[in-house]
Amino acid sequence: MVGEGRQRIDKWLFFSRALKSRSLAAKVVVAGRVRINRDKAAQASDLVKPGDVLTITLEGRILVWKVLNCGARRGPADEARLLYEDMSPAPTPKGEAVPDAIPALREAGSGRPTKRERRQTDRLLGDD
Repeated sequence: MVGEGRQRIDKWLFFSRALKSRSLAAKVVVAGRVRINRDKAAQASDLVKPGDVLTITLEGRILVWKVLNCGARRGPADEARLLYEDMSPAPTPKGEAVPDAIPALREAGSGRPTKRERRQTDRLLGDD
């Protein structure tokens, strides 16, 4: 029934310890938060094989994992790490600003803006 070296995505996510339960893994897949080789996984029954690259969005994090093996069981974390290679980008430090962030329009230490100043700022930014 299942091709040799292939496994359901919900089972694989459960075995790799990406998610706590297989039913939660199925919900994440159906919600569209898992991509297999850049294509959205539509169903929990979609198959993965060694060499596939998964992009998983979980709780504000983006995980990029390359499938190395199919799992046989949900074992300890050391065993689960053998199923994938983590290719995720390094997280940005908390104190560092996002490069595309809009710089502050007020000088530091000048206090809270008045209602008039907020309205002027909204007009400058195009918010109506």
